[in-house]
Amino acid sequence: MLSLLGLVVSELALTVLVYDLTRSPLLSSLTFALGFLPYLLGGTLLAGLADRHPPRRVLVVCDLICAGAVALMVLPATPVAGLLALRCAVAAVAPVFQGTRMATLADILGDGDLFVLGRSLLRIVSQSALLAGFGVGGVLLTVVPARGAIAVTAATFLLSALLLRLGTARRPARAAETREGLGATWSLLRDRRIRGLMLLFWVPPLFVVVPEALAAPYADELGVSTAALGLLMCALPVGTIAGELLAGAVLRPATRVRLVAPLLLAGFLPFLLYALRPGPALAALALVLAGATGAYTLGLDARFVAAVPEERRGRAMTLMTAGMMTVQGLGMAGAGLAAEFVPVHLVVAGAGLLATVILAVLLATEGRDGADRHMTSR
Repeated sequence: MLSLLGLVVSELALTVLVYDLTRSPLLSSLTFALGFLPYLLGGTLLAGLADRHPPRRVLVVCDLICAGAVALMVLPATPVAGLLALRCAVAAVAPVFQGTRMATLADILGDGDLFVLGRSLLRIVSQSALLAGFGVGGVLLTVVPARGAIAVTAATFLLSALLLRLGTARRPARAAETREGLGATWSLLRDRRIRGLMLLFWVPPLFVVVPEALAAPYADELGVSTAALGLLMCALPVGTIAGELLAGAVLRPATRVRLVAPLLLAGFLPFLLYALRPGPALAALALVLAGATGAYTLGLDARFVAAVPEERRGRAMTLMTAGMMTVQGLGMAGAGLAAEFVPVHLVVAGAGLLATVILAVLLATEGRDGADRHMTSR
């Protein structure tokens, strides 16, 4: 939570700082967008670190790199180009941190249902930290300058590193003797089962960000207050938290796995309500329902951790995390581009329809692959 709070608040404050320095909306938005491309580069090029080194060391070093980068952002002498480069550095190590954390969770809890519930708990914490991060960032920026808010995030990264160093056990590297490069990453993607599961993780975030990315234009289209905008921004995370809590507490492990396909297919149907140009209350309800179907991740987590070899678990989870963050950036950009030519409510409805079709094709393909493997094994 501390690490994610630092990441979110630093992104928000840095965007404000760049705008204050340049008065350029383009550079300000570029500062935010720059956070997504390094995820792909860092997740691809640095994924092996998650398995090659002791996980506690990787996590602490990632936090220290982030703390150092945001500390340099605070210096008045740092130029705008330097701020953007430091933003890229923070984003590049983020997927390594998150992938290592996920793989370490499997080391601690095993790769059964405890891991699935632990992952769900971390996602709930992450969603809560995102909501808190935007709130804290907004409040900080009303009482301190942008550089002051960034300085606070350096402290959160350092505290996270301290907690990890003193509060977690030292565990050996999963593949300390292996010196695999990018070939190992590509081999994961060449595996049809792992690639299919990766795509099921990557496609929903590509489309789920559309109503959030367009919340402000949609609120403006309806002519509603900023309070209604806040309702639209919070609805999806609230639904996600509720869905994960319910699925983790009520459903049996086998049931959660069986519900992956139905929840994926149902997840974007609420977006179709946007075709009717609903008011903020109905739109928020649709987003809560869409968020609740995010419980599919519990069943998908179980299938993913079972499919990946233990010695490549950190690499696979780093790559999966990097892909999810990258497609969110692409989804935001695509939504903004589409909204230049099509009314916002139709963009959201169209995203829901397109996502449902793509997921149906992916699930059908995965089902055929599973049947083929079953017949081969016989």
